[in-house]
Amino acid sequence: MFYCRENELEQMTRRYEKGKFECVVIYGRRRVGKTALINEFCMDKPTIYFSALNASSGENLEALSKAIETFKNPAGTSFPVYRSFSDALDEITALAQKQRLIFVIDEYPYLAKAEKSFSSRLQHIIDHLWQESQIYLILCGSSMSFMEYQVLGYESPLYGRRTAQLKIHALTYREMTVFHPELSIENQALLYGVTGGIPHYINKLEVEESLDNALLQNLFDTSSYLFEEPENLLKQELREPTVYNSVISAIAGGASRSNEIATKVGIESGVCAKYLRVLLELGILKKETPITEKPGKKTIYAIDDNFFRFWYRFVPRNMSAISAGRFAKVYDRAVKQYFSEYMGLVFEKMCQDYLMRYADNLPILLSEVGQWWGTDSKTRKQVQIDIVGTPTDGDEYLIGSCKYRNEKIGLDELELLRSYAAVFGKGRKYHYYIFSKGGFTSNLAEQGQLGEVTLLTLEDLYRSKPQVYSPPNPCYNKAVF
Repeated sequence: MFYCRENELEQMTRRYEKGKFECVVIYGRRRVGKTALINEFCMDKPTIYFSALNASSGENLEALSKAIETFKNPAGTSFPVYRSFSDALDEITALAQKQRLIFVIDEYPYLAKAEKSFSSRLQHIIDHLWQESQIYLILCGSSMSFMEYQVLGYESPLYGRRTAQLKIHALTYREMTVFHPELSIENQALLYGVTGGIPHYINKLEVEESLDNALLQNLFDTSSYLFEEPENLLKQELREPTVYNSVISAIAGGASRSNEIATKVGIESGVCAKYLRVLLELGILKKETPITEKPGKKTIYAIDDNFFRFWYRFVPRNMSAISAGRFAKVYDRAVKQYFSEYMGLVFEKMCQDYLMRYADNLPILLSEVGQWWGTDSKTRKQVQIDIVGTPTDGDEYLIGSCKYRNEKIGLDELELLRSYAAVFGKGRKYHYYIFSKGGFTSNLAEQGQLGEVTLLTLEDLYRSKPQVYSPPNPCYNKAVF
């Protein structure tokens, strides 16, 4: 089944139906579903599909020749190799004179690196032959930095030739519920926490009746695909996977600043910066700075890919039990009991996404949402605010906290938020939001009804129209969502 990319398909189809030349650039991190999107779009349409190889120029020319000849004669068994890429592109030009033709170059960075002149050749043929043709060109790549700078960037030979670009993101926590609508809200959130909304990982986890069983069989098992995914992805993308593995492990272990990571890995800070930059480009890591502040001394690194974060959190420390095939016996106390702790950061991201994407009737128009941390000048203590929403205009801010635990949150959390707001900045108006998995005490719920604070549960994040939180009563947990 193909899910969740209706908007992208609609945009691509609308351009296809115009019958004019198109150059659509599609990019995003690996496993996010770019190829699946292209395959769905190309279904039942005349298409030359060429997936570039991480190999030599000659091997790529051979693969392109085979893709062209397969299109011309699907039943053929022999595939002559064109003398040059120019000859291959000329053949595509001739084929497009007879019909609307899609030409896909998947993993374009591999081809552009193997054949240095290819981007210039492509620019020339677009300018002189294809602009008036029926060719629908798709350039796709997983190396986001390459696609942004070497294809879309100002200095690229292809700059200005694209007619559209689609950056494919992971699915949001709401979008991915279509894969397993039978799961409880809590398990939907956990599935998002494990997979990060990456369709490939959702499919490979093969959830049927139990998410716990799916994890045991398809992740915490040495024979499973997902067990080796981080290692395989690093090997596929990088020349020194061992060092990159150490960098990620250091961050998973609590190191967050560049010098801390370098010390833990045992490399110089300047060298470490290179590895961090590459992992950022792959979408495995992210850089965070307190919202409203510029990058600087407070900038920290964190694992952005939920699957990598989950894997590095639970697999290495339990490797002996997993390798011995006895992990099922210790799963509850080695993994399951830590789910609430692990889901804390995931829940924060879900709450931020809710405010930016799904919330209606917010008191201010948000510019961005993020975290903020700093030092209270009075107490000299570190303050961290889970959510700060900045306005597009004016001096009103949204301040929030996120608690992913079963206990009900009480009035003291609102008082704490007010004190944090004073540290963040005086003279501003604040709107308080508290997100809680376990609900709220009646005292805090009364403050919510008075309009002092907006209270939202995990279930509310999945509702189209969240309910106003009322004091707990015996019927509350029986609501149908």
